[in-house]
Amino acid sequence: MLAPEPCIPYVAANLRLVRKRLSRHNTANNTRHASLRCAPRRVSFLGNHYDASGHMKYAKLALSVDDQIALLTQRGMVFDDVAAARHTLAHINYYRLRAYWLPFEAPAGGTTAVDHAFAAGTRFDTVLAYYAFDQRLKLLLMDAIERVEIAMRTRWAHVLSMRYGSHAYLDPALFANHSHHAKCLQSLQDEVNRSHETFIKHYLSTYTNPAMPPIWAVCEVLTLGQLSQWLGALKRRQDRQDIASAFGFDEKVICTFAHHLATARNLCAHHSRVWNRKFTVRMKLPTQPVATAAWFNTVQDQRVYNTLLMLALCVERINPGSRWPCRVIKLVDTMPAGTTNAMGFPAGWQALPVWANACAALANDPIDE
Repeated sequence: MLAPEPCIPYVAANLRLVRKRLSRHNTANNTRHASLRCAPRRVSFLGNHYDASGHMKYAKLALSVDDQIALLTQRGMVFDDVAAARHTLAHINYYRLRAYWLPFEAPAGGTTAVDHAFAAGTRFDTVLAYYAFDQRLKLLLMDAIERVEIAMRTRWAHVLSMRYGSHAYLDPALFANHSHHAKCLQSLQDEVNRSHETFIKHYLSTYTNPAMPPIWAVCEVLTLGQLSQWLGALKRRQDRQDIASAFGFDEKVICTFAHHLATARNLCAHHSRVWNRKFTVRMKLPTQPVATAAWFNTVQDQRVYNTLLMLALCVERINPGSRWPCRVIKLVDTMPAGTTNAMGFPAGWQALPVWANACAALANDPIDE
């Protein structure tokens, strides 16, 4: 039989009791023979083991796929096709999927005695639908992030090279903090040294002064995270603003958006959950133009909706008439009611021009770009 998992919340709540028991053991041992006092002491409580300091030792065992299904069934999950579920869990880590069934768990302290019990009617296939939705969302995000990242690299290289020359990025006078500039430069140097790009190898084998390639070459080996650092490090606001103007926003918005996008991009690239995530790296929401600023969700400002909206607006600048917003709408329409709230979509979002225009285009021409 599959043993139920330890009830961790109760353990945490009763940690004082555990330490009291340990204290009694220690007091008793002080009167015993020295050889016994030196022996390791351990207390068990609710199936967990604690050392003499009251620290809990991890004691869970690995579960077979069949035992994983049995545990989920015990908690109330419904399996319409056990064989298919077995195949899924053999290829997608139980721990990965846990992030997708967590919203279906009943609130703690309810009427059920089962730990981490699911709400009535929770189906494994529904969890997989959210997982598949998140996969498609990440692919959609990566498509737009690629376009914006390339445009940001291009603007950074073009503005600085036209104003300060081919190797502008080497000049510490153009940056607010010389120490930070040195760190950015060292990081870029490492990228250049690692690069196998033909244009990088050509420069290094042909020229000796300067030792680093021109800005329009090195921008192609920058990571998005590095690019966000270079953008924010520029001393002159006018330089930052001339880069940001291509996207129609203030430089503070674009600089923080680049930093935010680096985090979003990494989450997508490493296949992490995105759809209902609360992003820890915030972007500064625009205040101008006023009409556009009103489209953003200022209440749930750390959810993916604002990221999608900002990407839609930037992509429209980069590629006017892009069908990318249409694809966002089509994807969101595949999810159950209530999903959009967890993603930060505000009420009436479909009526906002950026999405309404996309809906109209989708109605007239349903073919994907």
